[in-house]
Amino acid sequence: MADGLRKGLTSYGDAGFSLFLRKAFIKAMGYSDDALNRPIVGITNTHSDYNPCHGNVPQIIEAVKRGVMLAGAMPMVFPTISIAESFAFPTSMYLRNLMAMDTEEMIRAQPMDAVVVIGGCDKTLPAQLMAVVSADLPTVVIPVGPMVVGHHKGEVLGACTDCRRLWAKYRAGEIDDVEIEAVNGRLAPSVGTCMVMGTASTMACITEALGLSLPMSATIPAPHAERFRSAEASGKVAAEMAMAKAPRPSELLTPAAFKNAQVVLQAIGGSTNGLIHLTAIANRTKHRIDLETFDKLGREVPVLIDLKPSGEHYMEHFHHAGGVPKLMAQLGDLIDLDAKTITGATLRDVVAGAEEVPGQDAIRQLTDPIKPEGAMAVLHGNLAPRGAVIKHSAASPKLLQHTGRAVVFESVEDMTLRVDSPDLEVNADDVLVLRNAGPKGAPGMPEAGYLPIPKKLARAGVKDMVRISDARMSGTAFGTIVLHITPESAAGGPLALVKNGDMIRLDVAKRSIDLLVDAAELEKRRAALAPVAAPEWAKRGYAHLFNETILQADEGCDFDFMRAKGKG
Repeated sequence: MADGLRKGLTSYGDAGFSLFLRKAFIKAMGYSDDALNRPIVGITNTHSDYNPCHGNVPQIIEAVKRGVMLAGAMPMVFPTISIAESFAFPTSMYLRNLMAMDTEEMIRAQPMDAVVVIGGCDKTLPAQLMAVVSADLPTVVIPVGPMVVGHHKGEVLGACTDCRRLWAKYRAGEIDDVEIEAVNGRLAPSVGTCMVMGTASTMACITEALGLSLPMSATIPAPHAERFRSAEASGKVAAEMAMAKAPRPSELLTPAAFKNAQVVLQAIGGSTNGLIHLTAIANRTKHRIDLETFDKLGREVPVLIDLKPSGEHYMEHFHHAGGVPKLMAQLGDLIDLDAKTITGATLRDVVAGAEEVPGQDAIRQLTDPIKPEGAMAVLHGNLAPRGAVIKHSAASPKLLQHTGRAVVFESVEDMTLRVDSPDLEVNADDVLVLRNAGPKGAPGMPEAGYLPIPKKLARAGVKDMVRISDARMSGTAFGTIVLHITPESAAGGPLALVKNGDMIRLDVAKRSIDLLVDAAELEKRRAALAPVAAPEWAKRGYAHLFNETILQADEGCDFDFMRAKGKG
C-alpha cells in the first residue's frame, strides 16, 4: 500500500497531529479527501525563463499529471533548480552537484510514493539521475527532447555543432556580420535541447539504455505531440510504480545496465561529458565505471549513429529511424537484453518492438558503421597518470598520431587575451595547451577544451589542431581535442609542468599522451612549483563546499562525501 500523505511526517512529536496539520494546510489549496487519500506522484518543475531547453516543461507537466490521474494517483508538482548551459556562470558543471543535492533533498523532504523528473539541458539530467539514485524512490525520467532543425541558405542547421562551425567561419572571415546575425536567428528554431549528439542528447540516450525512461523518450523532438503523449504514458507508469512501490533505481541499475549505457555511449558518438556523468551516477551506487573497461568497449563497439558531430544527421532523423530501441537492436549481443526497465519489461521486449524503417540511414548496421571504433578513447601517459579522454569519432584522422610543440595558455582568461594576437608564436603543427581549467582550477571545469584555432591560422585555412586541457568540451564540438587530463593542473597534475616549446606526443592507437621531457627535468620543475592557495572565490558558501570536496574527472566530479560506499 502506498504511503501517500502519511510519508515523512514533519516532526512535531505527535504523528497524529503532524498528519492532521498537513491535511489542514493542503486543504487550503482546495484538495478533497479523495484526492489526498491516493498515492502521490511528485513531479519536478525545472521550467525557467533562463532555460529555453526546458521551454516545453509546462506542457510536459500537464501531460504527466493527466497520466497520473488517469491511473488513479495524485500528482504533486514541486520546483527545483534549473540549469541552462549557456546561462550559467561560471559554468553549468559548477552547479550540477547543487542541483543534484536540491533534487534529492526535495524528494526526501516531501511526501511522494514515486517521482517523475523532467530535464534535458546538459547538466540537468545527470543531476537528476544522481539525485534519484541516492533517494532511491521509484522514478520515471522524462527528457524534454531535442529541438527541430533549422535552415539557412538551403542547408540544414543544428545547435550547436553548426554554431561552432559557422562561428569558426566568421572568425576566419568567410562569413560577414550580416550573415552571422541571420544564422544566429536560425540555429535554434524551437525549444528543446541541441539536436545534435551533444551532452543533452547523450544523457537522454543513456537514460533510456539504463531503463529509467520509456522507449523512444530520448529522441522525440521537443515540440512534437508525441512528446506529450509519451509524458502522459510516463505519468501512468509512475502512478503504477507508486502503488507497487517498485521498481526502485537500485533494482534497475545493475552492472549489466551500466555496461549497456557504456555501449550506447560509444555507439551513438556520445559526448565526452557523458563519461563524467555516468561515472558520477555509478558512484552513487555500489557499482563503478572502470576506464580501462570503457576503453576496451570502445575498441569493440562501432559508432552506428550517423549524427553530428561524428556524422551528418540530426536527432529527429535518429528518432524517425527508430530511436534507441532500433539502435539496441542493431547492437545485437553487445547489449544485455535481459536488463529490466521501469515498466517491468526487459530490453529484449523493447528491442522486439523496435520499428523497421525501410531506407533509413541514420542508424547503421554493425557491418556498416560510420566509424569502426566507438566514440571515445581513454589515454594515459606522463601527462595524464589517471587518464584523459578524446572523442576520436569527431577528430581529424591525420592528427590522431601527432607530435608537436606546446603553446601554453595558463588559464581561460589568458587564452582569451592571447589566442588571436598577431604576435602569438604558433603554427598549425603545434599543440595548444590549456591548463587551470579543471574542476578546481576554473572553477567548475568549463567547456573551454574546444580552444579556438588562433585567428591568423584560421584565416590561413587551418580547420583543426591538436588541443589538450584539463577542461571539458561540448559534445557538439568537432576536433582533435584531448580532455579531462587527470589530475588537473590546479591539483598538482603534470599539466602544470608543461612549458612553451616542449614536445607533446599524441598516439590514439596506442592510447597515449606524453610530454617528451625527461623525468629528472620534470621533478626539478615540480619542486619549483608554488603551492596552490585557496582562491578568493572559494572562501564562503557553496563555492567553499565545492572547492574543498570536488573530485577529479575520473571520479565523476561529484563531491567526495556523496559517493556510495562499497564496490560491486
